[in-house]
Parts: sequence; structure tokens; C-alpha cells
Amino acid sequence: MHRLLPYLAALFVCLPLRAEVSADWTTPVEPFRIADNLYYVGSRDLAAYLVTTPQGNILINANLVTSPPQIRASVEKLGFKWGDTKILLNGQAHFDHLAGAAEVVRETGAKDMVMEYDAEVALTGGHKDFAFGKDITTDYPPVRVDRVLHDSDTVELGGVVLTAHRTAGHTRGCTTWTMDVHVPGEPADKLRHVVIVGGLSALPGYQLVATPKRAASYPEIASDFEYTFVALKAMPCDIFLGAHGVYFDMLPKLQRMKTEGPKVFIDPAGYQAAIAEAQTTFEKMLTKQMAAAY
Repeated sequence: MHRLLPYLAALFVCLPLRAEVSADWTTPVEPFRIADNLYYVGSRDLAAYLVTTPQGNILINANLVTSPPQIRASVEKLGFKWGDTKILLNGQAHFDHLAGAAEVVRETGAKDMVMEYDAEVALTGGHKDFAFGKDITTDYPPVRVDRVLHDSDTVELGGVVLTAHRTAGHTRGCTTWTMDVHVPGEPADKLRHVVIVGGLSALPGYQLVATPKRAASYPEIASDFEYTFVALKAMPCDIFLGAHGVYFDMLPKLQRMKTEGPKVFIDPAGYQAAIAEAQTTFEKMLTKQMAAAY
């Protein structure tokens, strides 16, 4: 998939030597506002989001082990207090999204909430991950989990509600977050549906079907992916976001944002196109593996 190629390349380049990560994963961008209470505080590609409320703030994604200082600087540049981070959420339990979680929790005291299956990965610092659990280059500091989430659970703070959707496959507890927001400049009573996709792709090393010589990466991986595509397609989406900027063409949209404002992130067509593209790639991979099994 064209939008995911830079992500996949970066992920596998960094496996042999932890320091070799994509520059887009560590290079900051100017933090920016997406909606009234929703801000981007990540790097050029590793996305992190701040949801602000009257009772404190919610951070989505802690990213690399080196990312918390960058995320904190972005939060504070927007005028918010790092210590007001009350809840930490995530989209998936791979090291490029969760490795910084222990530091965020230590610095802020935030309650860490993780989807089932990914929760045990977080608690073991990546060692329970079905794909990379034995790879010492992708582990990270274990982080406590204050609440184990389940599909359709809600997280509420200060009158703001986010819904956790288990969209598994990329990780067993891969999580897509949805919420409703108001976009500056639109009528006060108009709300937009936000979808923050946790992950879409079956990585090259994933085994989607069991064969006499090789077990599936985990027993339900193919059916999980199939369910995920159905679930994502059915979600109402106005504002398309994700765990990586490449998912939703963030950098090109930032250029347009200079003249068009935050409405550039209103992209339901791009959302459906990204899902369709990921599903096509998955189905080709599944067909190829099934053919090789017999």
C-alpha cells in the first residue's frame, strides 16, 4: 500500500539496530489544533493526540522510548500543563507507539488504559507480542495497566467521551478510538465524528493461515482482520486520523492547512479509501499464503 510503505520500511529498518529509526519518527512538527479540544502533539509520522477537558487531559500514544520529551514540549507549547495529563491511551502495543508509556505515566501519574490482549504486551514490555515478542530490538520498558479495556468500552473525563473499538490484526488488541468534536469555524451545534485508526496492515512477517509447517501468528488473526475491515467501514467518519501520519496523509494536509484551516482533516473519502486499500493488500496476502499451504 503506497501510504504505508514508508511506515513498513521504517519498522523493519529499525529491527537490527534500535537507533536506526526513521527521521520522521523523531522529527517534531509544530503542534496544531484539529478541533476545539483535540490537538496533534506527535512527530512528523508517529502520531500523538491531546484531548483536553475541564478536569484534565487525555493523551493518545506515547510513541518511542525517546518520544516523551518531544510530546511534552508540544503539549506545553500549546499552553497546557504536562502534569494535567490524567489518562494515557494507545492505538497499538508495538514499540513505536507504547515504548514511551512508562515514562509518561511516571512523569504525569496518568492512568494507563490498554485494550485486552495488548494489555499483557504492555505489562511485559513487548515480550507477549505475537510477532516481535522474542525480538530484543523491539522491547520497551514495561508499563502498568490501570484499566484493561474491551471492545466498545468508553473512557470519560470532564464531559468528553471516547469509545475504544478493538480492531485487531495488526496487534491482538489494536484499538481505534472515536469521539465527537466541534471544528472551529463551523456552527456551534455541528459535531464531527473523529476516527483515530490504530493500525490497518498485516506486516510481512505475519502468518495469516496455519500450514503443516508453520502455525498462524495467532489462531484468529485472519478472522480478526476481516472483522476489523467490516467494523472500520461501518464507523461514521468525518475527521480521519491514525497512529501514523502516513495513514491519513498528514504532511500534505498540513501544507493545505495553512490556507484551508482545520477542515483539511475532514476526509471521509480518504478514510474509506485507506480501509479499502488495506483490505485489498490483506486479501492478496491471505490468498497467497493459502495457496502455498496446499
